[in-house]
Amino acid sequence: MMPRLKLTYIAVLAAILLPGCAMMGPDYQRPEMPVPAKFAEQADATNQAEISRTWWQLYNDPVLNDLVAKALANNTDIKLAVARVEEADAYLREVGAALFPQIDLNSSAARSRITQLGATPLPSGVDPIRENYNIRLGTSFELDFWGKLRRAKESARAQAMATHYARDTVDLSLQGLVASNYLLLRSLESQIALSQDSLHSRQESLALTQRRLEGGVSSALDVHQAQVSTSNLTAQLADLVRQRAIVEHQLAVLTGDLALTIPAADFNQLPTPPVPPVGLPSSLLESRPDVRQAEQNMIAANANIGVAKAALFPTISLTANYGGESAELGDILKSAARIWTGGLSLNLPIFDAGRLNSRVDQATAQQKQTLASYESAIQTAFKEVNDALVNLRQQSEREAALEASKESSKKALDIAENRYKAGYSGYLDVLDSQRVYNDAALAYVQSRQARLTASVDLFKALGGGWKAGDK
Repeated sequence: MMPRLKLTYIAVLAAILLPGCAMMGPDYQRPEMPVPAKFAEQADATNQAEISRTWWQLYNDPVLNDLVAKALANNTDIKLAVARVEEADAYLREVGAALFPQIDLNSSAARSRITQLGATPLPSGVDPIRENYNIRLGTSFELDFWGKLRRAKESARAQAMATHYARDTVDLSLQGLVASNYLLLRSLESQIALSQDSLHSRQESLALTQRRLEGGVSSALDVHQAQVSTSNLTAQLADLVRQRAIVEHQLAVLTGDLALTIPAADFNQLPTPPVPPVGLPSSLLESRPDVRQAEQNMIAANANIGVAKAALFPTISLTANYGGESAELGDILKSAARIWTGGLSLNLPIFDAGRLNSRVDQATAQQKQTLASYESAIQTAFKEVNDALVNLRQQSEREAALEASKESSKKALDIAENRYKAGYSGYLDVLDSQRVYNDAALAYVQSRQARLTASVDLFKALGGGWKAGDK
């Protein structure tokens, strides 16, 4: 009983003293970043609202909502990110288990025969057959005096968190890709509809010029010019249809639904999404998953310095075994068959030609790399938010100007067609007006798509949303 009590006292003493042991390596402190308190670009003060993380629902389009839901459930990049999270969580559990004793049950049974013709012959009547049975519980526990195991767990926890944020980054990027491609698809549909209307108008103009040629009112030049204009628009329409099909195929891959078909809808019915409040603080960048991932990588690298430094100090382990051993299986649980061992082991590196110190230098250099990556992530995020804000504002102004241009060009086209029909002007004026209106109408649709895409970019740049009180 006394040896077992001694081992118990040792284990209890280690459990009491261990939490107070010094931790090697620096404790993590978030570095100060020279980032302005406010973004250089600010949005308009109108149409502000609090934005949830399901920002794509603000477009009030059930088709878009369904596409994003499919993508988040089926996309292969998401599945890969989730698997990496599961791997990191499992590694964290493995590293954390090193802080607790490992208990093993070992048993063996052996039967052997010794020689009867050896240098010392067996006495007569002694059985040369030997049997041995052994069963024991054993434990080996490294005492974490220098914090090596705790620093390793700190690093593994940060790595696990980094994979969680990496998955969130994939989620956000995927949401943005689906939304941007969907808006592009709707824009192409609107351009196709405009081109079909223009083609119908030009086909009517072609028929009119042919009738006027037959009546001797116009020349063959007008007919050929009308034919060229119609053919060019037909080619433009074919290219727009091709582009829409390619975008639909891309959405099929993003959503994991290769049989995906999206019915046409009115692009102009999409609502204008809200903009963030004026004076939005740059501290919102901390909510971006890629920035959080970069910080967790820095925390992990910082903890690894402690792991490397702790390796310079002695490794102290507690070992113990308890069980029974006998020549007969039936006697193995008797008190006379009891066996036990217990002790402490110490391993102190004396000379390694600088190998352990080089590992400390490597860990320190890796921490500097993660710090640079964190600073780069902050700077990139700050730039992306400013870019998205200025794009949203300027694209809104551009859309308003192009809408006025479209309306004016439509009126000019109506006047040109009426003057041609009345014989006051040549067909060249009609062709020029048709071209101007077609270009203006397509440019307006493209500008509306660009503005909505800029709003998507803003959602992504801010990490997926913001709150009205974030100031």
